[in-house]
Amino acid sequence: DWVRIIHKALDSGINFIDTADVYSAGESEQIVGKALKDRRDKVILATKFFGPMGQDRNMMGGSRRWIVREVENSLRRLGTDYIDLYQIHRFDENTDLEETMSALSDLVHQGKIRCFGSSMFPADRIVESHWIAEKRGLLRFRCEQPWYSIFARDIERYVLPACDRYGMGVIVWSPLDGGWLTGRYLKPEDLKENSRVVLGARRRSGKFDPESEIIRNKLDLANALKVVAKEAGISLTHMSMAFVLEHPAVTSAIIGPRTYEQLEDLLGCADLHLPG
Repeated sequence: DWVRIIHKALDSGINFIDTADVYSAGESEQIVGKALKDRRDKVILATKFFGPMGQDRNMMGGSRRWIVREVENSLRRLGTDYIDLYQIHRFDENTDLEETMSALSDLVHQGKIRCFGSSMFPADRIVESHWIAEKRGLLRFRCEQPWYSIFARDIERYVLPACDRYGMGVIVWSPLDGGWLTGRYLKPEDLKENSRVVLGARRRSGKFDPESEIIRNKLDLANALKVVAKEAGISLTHMSMAFVLEHPAVTSAIIGPRTYEQLEDLLGCADLHLPG
């Protein structure tokens, strides 16, 4: 029961919920809206736009035309009259960034959103967005949502320094690398067809090769990291969550529990700090 899981998270002190229009074609926003009924003002609510929401080629992207239409759809599905944080899910190569930022700035002035952010933007586009905001008198992206985990550390080189320079919040996603850093996948036999990592790989690229060098390396690293976590007296899941939160440029990390038990486990590492 997703509503029960969300309520448990809120009762445990979590006050930020992130979703997106494209998650299950709007169903995720509807579930969140149902869960937040009578509790909306106690939550910082974030959602995203960009991905295709229909067969029409105009029902996606970062154009003004789509943004002003899709924000109304998200507001309706979420059952709210404002969104705290509205994020563009990916950089739109087909739309001038100034057009996107202008439309989002207008939504802030209209009171439909409180602020806006980016997701998976490269460092040069983050810098460009701040140049545009300054030169054109627009509001700026207040945060970035990148992929970050022990297995995915590319953002440490340029993205995190850029966000830190401009005072942007950083909300990282997939800190457990899609399940790899839970300790559940340590040998080839663990990679069953219905497992999270296999389903995720097939969803992203349409295939999954358990004999590939990348998969073999991940299995080796997962085993090595589990030993490190055991020596530290914590679980691999907790160590992996603490790792991303230790970076001074990271504001928070998005968790994605699928069960009540997974949520309870993740809540247990909220105050964990790794030794220097």
